[in-house]
Amino acid sequence: MHDQMLRLILEGSTNEELAHVPMPNIRELYGYDHCTGHRHSLANGMYEACKKEEAINFHFATPLAAINDFYPKPAFKVQPRGGQPYTVVADVVLACDGIKSITRQAILTKVGAKEEEEETGQAAYRIMLDRADMEGDPELKALIDSDEVIRWIGEKRHIIAYAVSSKTIYNLSTTQPDKNFAAAPSATYTTRGSKSVMLDVFRDFCPLVQKMLNLVPDGEVCEWRLRMHKALPTWTAGCVALLGDACHPTLPHLSQGAAMAIEDGAVVAEALSLAPNTDPTTLARVLKVFELSRRDWTTQLVNLAFFSGRTLHLGDGKAKEERDRQFAEAKARGEGVVPDKWASPEVQKMIYSNDCVANLRVDFDELWKKAVEMVGENGEPATAVEAPVESSADAKRKREATPLPQGDSPEDVPMESPKKTRTDPFENRAS
Repeated sequence: MHDQMLRLILEGSTNEELAHVPMPNIRELYGYDHCTGHRHSLANGMYEACKKEEAINFHFATPLAAINDFYPKPAFKVQPRGGQPYTVVADVVLACDGIKSITRQAILTKVGAKEEEEETGQAAYRIMLDRADMEGDPELKALIDSDEVIRWIGEKRHIIAYAVSSKTIYNLSTTQPDKNFAAAPSATYTTRGSKSVMLDVFRDFCPLVQKMLNLVPDGEVCEWRLRMHKALPTWTAGCVALLGDACHPTLPHLSQGAAMAIEDGAVVAEALSLAPNTDPTTLARVLKVFELSRRDWTTQLVNLAFFSGRTLHLGDGKAKEERDRQFAEAKARGEGVVPDKWASPEVQKMIYSNDCVANLRVDFDELWKKAVEMVGENGEPATAVEAPVESSADAKRKREATPLPQGDSPEDVPMESPKKTRTDPFENRAS
């Protein structure tokens, strides 16, 4: 955990600093320290906490096979590995089954909609270097010992890197054009990569980057395809709802994928706690309240991550010149527009000060009225599901943010930052 951190944006080929964004007084501003951790640590911490709850049961090696019913009691079939399938009946099903969600497909089929993947053209190498392999080199030791998060950027590619696990591991995540998955089956998550190909992809990056990539053992290069989906017409059907990557998968350029999923869990829990009763129709409407509370926020962050990635990956031209001018101006003045939204102080404030649970509490009555209009007494949509529905609360938050342009040319990359959100519980804290 850190009360202060520094985010650096560097030119990939020269290691020249384009911008640095200090993050001082994090606890004072937002109430908590900034924590940079390994996802295994997060998952294990959640698992250990869940084991302390008597109501929580785990069923490992038991993947979902199908959703059989959505209302009044949702039912789903599971297929234990090496065992016989069986059906589970519940009051509510919260499906966090990821980018290739079986539940999402079942919900879309239920409402007569079609699933559409948004082609990103991007893939990622994920690399973890051991401290023992870095500390013999003074430059590499300085990296793993620092409280800096660094992004090296280049045309159509970038690398983000930082220390995790009490600085025993240095984590690198790359983004590069998708060459290996373009013709691969859609079911493919990863592919075993070639170290020589990886080195070739980043051959024009600086010697410091080359030293780190050369530390990756042969045979341990894995590449992930980066995926998105077009906005869904609904996240819910009856008493079944989607959460996390199942309904709003995002590119990693804003570091908000897991954060949005965790927020989803907090908001759906709060929404269910505010349900006036436990009738199936009520539960179906409360799940719709959850969706309405979260849809606009997650859509904004997904779009912002996508456009920020385009900003990072610009090649030579006017758009890159303008981006680098803004980087230089922000660096010289210590303030101003930071084109990399992951490092933008304005975007950081927007994200870190957004209290999603407080928003739900404030908006619940209004969203409940909308949910009653949208979900009938039988748990079915009261009207045909044709497009994402925006609540008035969503619209209000959207007006408070800078619209994101939808053009396809590099010149359309948004350089301005969204304005801060309506809910800012720490705005009166000293800065």
